[in-house]
Amino acid sequence: MRRIETHPFIIAAVLFLLAWYLGFPMRAHSAPLGNVACTLIQDAASGETLYQNGVCDQRVSPASTFKVPLALIGYDSGILSDANTPNWDYKPEFKAVKRDHKTVDPTIWERDSIVWYSREIVRRLGAKSFAGYVSKFGYGNMDVSGDAGKDNGLTQSWINSSLQISPVEQTAFLRQLLAGKMPVTAKAHEMTQAIMPSFQAGDWTVQGKTGSTRLGNSKDKRSLGWFVGWAEKGGRRIVFARLVVDTKRTDIPKGLKTRAALLKDLPDLIR
Repeated sequence: MRRIETHPFIIAAVLFLLAWYLGFPMRAHSAPLGNVACTLIQDAASGETLYQNGVCDQRVSPASTFKVPLALIGYDSGILSDANTPNWDYKPEFKAVKRDHKTVDPTIWERDSIVWYSREIVRRLGAKSFAGYVSKFGYGNMDVSGDAGKDNGLTQSWINSSLQISPVEQTAFLRQLLAGKMPVTAKAHEMTQAIMPSFQAGDWTVQGKTGSTRLGNSKDKRSLGWFVGWAEKGGRRIVFARLVVDTKRTDIPKGLKTRAALLKDLPDLIR
């Protein structure tokens, strides 16, 4: 009987165990996605982690949190002008839910999370420029190809599709945005921050964006909720990302529920 060479497998096993023992980081996002809960808070200037709980390096769909980088893209490319321009009217071909059948400007777009407005920005940008911006930003896995075989990267890639990002990558992106270090104009940095929805969490003034979507295919019962952004109090500034992925049904979009929970928790998490 032919002898099977086992040495490479033994060596690989030994190296894995050694890495685990020494505490080298493992790629959690390469594992199958199950339930995920992460809260990550960092100092905006230094990047020091002030609070972390849960799995924070698992990549998932950014859903509507992608409106943050998309605002940068819109203002840098000239498609967006200011907080209230352009004003675009709803059209039946957008096939949006009824609540989104209205005239929308950049501020309303972020506040009410209007998907058709995002798609119009990307459509006007074009596939090449869109992919170029996402690549320059180093945003998550930078994959805006969309669903395999469907040619829907311009309309779907950031919603339960090819583009994925982890909470760790979200906060890294936000720190660069706040520092004015993204590869876009100063106006794009300024306007993106200006149109982010604002909230209060105790003494903290919070700005951020939610995201909600189903995950996987029609048989998959999981959904996600994001809330990412930054907060300020007494001259101190932090960035944060909270992500929840599970099968629990909610009476409101999971992103809104995630936001409400983070706003409630924040004053006790960071003193």
